[in-house]
Amino acid sequence: MTDVKPIEKPKFEIVLEAGRAESNYWADLWTYRELFVVLAWRDVSVRYKQSVIGASWAVIKPLLTMVIFTFIFGRVAGLESDGQAPYAIMVFAGMLPWFLFSSILSEASNSLVTNSNMIRKIYFPRIMIPASTSVVSLVDFSVSLAMMVVLMLIFSYYPNHKVVFLPLFIIWAIMAAMGPALLLAALNVRYRDFRFIVPFIVQFGLYVTPVGFSSSVVPDEYRLLYSANPVVSVIDGFRWCLLGNDAALYMPGVYIGLITNVFFLWLGIKVFRNTEKTFADLI
Repeated sequence: MTDVKPIEKPKFEIVLEAGRAESNYWADLWTYRELFVVLAWRDVSVRYKQSVIGASWAVIKPLLTMVIFTFIFGRVAGLESDGQAPYAIMVFAGMLPWFLFSSILSEASNSLVTNSNMIRKIYFPRIMIPASTSVVSLVDFSVSLAMMVVLMLIFSYYPNHKVVFLPLFIIWAIMAAMGPALLLAALNVRYRDFRFIVPFIVQFGLYVTPVGFSSSVVPDEYRLLYSANPVVSVIDGFRWCLLGNDAALYMPGVYIGLITNVFFLWLGIKVFRNTEKTFADLI
């Protein structure tokens, strides 16, 4: 007589319960972590799949912008750099967080619309879609950061021990971008005009943030208000890490910037979660 093996219970169970998806939303982010990896890898591969020069775009764009800003602000306008740092190094140190911020903002704001088929067909935490686009921006950022190292070698200018704090400001830059990105992504589902507004915001923001110049040139009576710009404190932090003693942190601005970024992150998540249920119907 042959032995009958007991039937093994399935490792996963499908539970249908009213309100379960809502109550387990943040836990589902971990449950669907493999989907996040797939989405991020897809975005990275699509970004460079049919590009002639591939990841070199992550170098060419900030490099050309650095050359233009160095000429306009450094040569024509005669603005000074931070301390003894070469003007080109100071500008590129500001380019790094700005392009990370603007790339996340641009990609994430339109991510829900471009993934409409997936949103209409299956359930998963929708916040994973705009969040996964940040991986592409981080890949571009890592290429640009390598270019920063090359520039420092060319100018024989090296950071000091403060560079160890750079990962904290990278996280801060991502946090600063994700709040407005989630807000714009949710609004873009209902109002498609935002796909035209976002590029304008990015272009305008490039000139009102201290990318091509040092924030120290802003008059003292306006500097605290100027620091309410969510990217100003991030750029100042990057320069503080990369330029060593040649760049100083304006601590009141850091506090204002942190409060502003936390507020926009909270607002972005709140608006995104409140409107998430309507995405499949509107998109």
